[in-house]
Amino acid sequence: MRVPLSFARRLDVVQPSVTLAMNARAAELRSKGEDVFAFGVGEPDFEPPQFVLDGARAALEKGVSKYTAVTGIAALKEAVCARTTKVRGWTPKPNQVTISVGAKHALFNLALALYEPGDEVIIPAPYWVSYPEQVKMFGAQPVIVETDEASGFKMKPEAFAKAFTPKTKAVILCTPSNPTGSAYNESELRALLEVWKKSDAWLIVDEIYADLVYDGFKHTSAATIASDLLDRIVVIDGVSKTYAMTGWRVGWSITPPALAKKLDVVQGQSTTNASAIAQYAAAAALTGPQEAVEQMRATFEKRRNVMVEGLRSIPGVSCRMPEGAFYAFADCRSLYGIPYNGKPIANDEDVAFFLLEKAHVAAVPGGAFGAPGYVRFSYATSEDRIRGGIAAILKAVEAAKKA
Repeated sequence: MRVPLSFARRLDVVQPSVTLAMNARAAELRSKGEDVFAFGVGEPDFEPPQFVLDGARAALEKGVSKYTAVTGIAALKEAVCARTTKVRGWTPKPNQVTISVGAKHALFNLALALYEPGDEVIIPAPYWVSYPEQVKMFGAQPVIVETDEASGFKMKPEAFAKAFTPKTKAVILCTPSNPTGSAYNESELRALLEVWKKSDAWLIVDEIYADLVYDGFKHTSAATIASDLLDRIVVIDGVSKTYAMTGWRVGWSITPPALAKKLDVVQGQSTTNASAIAQYAAAAALTGPQEAVEQMRATFEKRRNVMVEGLRSIPGVSCRMPEGAFYAFADCRSLYGIPYNGKPIANDEDVAFFLLEKAHVAAVPGGAFGAPGYVRFSYATSEDRIRGGIAAILKAVEAAKKA
């Protein structure tokens, strides 16, 4: 008798994604000719600026088609350092930069290089779905620090301090945040860093949305504030959001040189280098004219206003005005009790599926981000589509309440 095939038990701790079921249902609706408002995707609807495409084309014409160094081409590493100096206010060196296959890959490499069974990693909630799952994959334990809308979904220093134990290996911060769009200003970040400085933990700061901030908000990099502790600060960034280059898959980590060497080992035994063509395109993005980037940012700001105002127009729904990214995080608990599929809506997942089925609006339930009762709406789409989706929600809610 054959022994049943087995799989690595490390995957048993990974939570299945509810968004996969939602995406499948949305695809099914589209296949039937239905118009679905895509408010779930974390992807700009713009094309990359022309100078980025020109950079990729020029690389192709030069015959760039071979392996590069594992951690990236020199031109891109230098561009990352120069851009970091200009817009983040601190100056790393090329030997601190590891170019990876997107920022998610950079975070995964870090998890493999840093976390071990018994370690704890502090993560404020709401959080991006992959943070705790990557921690758990390597036997470590995510320690979740709860926040609330009243605090702007920002971690308070007192709560942060209570989360530390002798087992704390790292802290993961995302500012501006996915899913809330919240961002720490300089004084708020300084207060958190004063707490962190008393520990021996790594600080991993995801700055992938740092260029997409609104209303004059000024992003401050933790590496600028805590320049005396760069030996245990990691910054994650990439070109996906700022330059609308999600599919090009180029992100990076900036780490102390000793950690960069470990990441070289990790990546050398997995993907090796990121796509050569994509690396040259990313270098063109960072060194080219930035007017198109500002135009995209300004467009996102207008869309944010339309989305938040629209969500607030839905009876009982509240939505905080986010400082950055391209997500609105709405409290939808007022929709609990509305009849759906023969029973009252009972949670945020029910809300999300109700919106998909009755309004053809695809959004992501907040439970996936550690925030039950909320729903994330992406405004990475046109103002007309946003208004159309809001109108569809209002119509569906009104009809359900009359049923």
